[in-house]
Amino acid sequence: MKVKPENFYEILSPRCTVLISTQDKEGRPNAAPFSFVAPISSSPPLVLFAAAPKRHTLANVRETGEFVLNIVPEQLIDSLWICSKPFPKGVSEIRESGLTERKSAIVKTPGIEECLGWIECQLEFEREAGDHILVVGKVVNVECKDEFLRQGRFDVSRAKPVMHIGGRRFAVVERTIQPKAQ
Repeated sequence: MKVKPENFYEILSPRCTVLISTQDKEGRPNAAPFSFVAPISSSPPLVLFAAAPKRHTLANVRETGEFVLNIVPEQLIDSLWICSKPFPKGVSEIRESGLTERKSAIVKTPGIEECLGWIECQLEFEREAGDHILVVGKVVNVECKDEFLRQGRFDVSRAKPVMHIGGRRFAVVERTIQPKAQ
């Protein structure tokens, strides 16, 4: 069966869904869900997300030069969806969705306490790509709740992070697998 080219991302599913928290130059927090997110380098540690040009997230990153990727657990799916709503600039989606701000270790932008982990980033550069702006950030701090680490590694089966398929369709990772081949 043929898939429309503009829906290609659905068969690249599921994709990790994060709430990206930012704040404007006045210090007013914002959070929005993103699934067009990817690690692009480990040395230096760089991560990319694709933002629609008119999103508050992009405007805030441009103003402050920083953002936090908040890793979302299954229990926060409704809060995540609330954060996707088009609130007026200056309204905190974190508060509107019933979530709690968390002080970040290095950046001034708050994380979201109820999330599994936090990746603090400083803006490296941005570039236009089609109908989105690619935002690349340097990872300056990473933290994860202890209960989701096993021998120092992220336990995806226990954490059950939310993964996006498309629209209102999401998935949760239930188990990990490894190849038998050596």
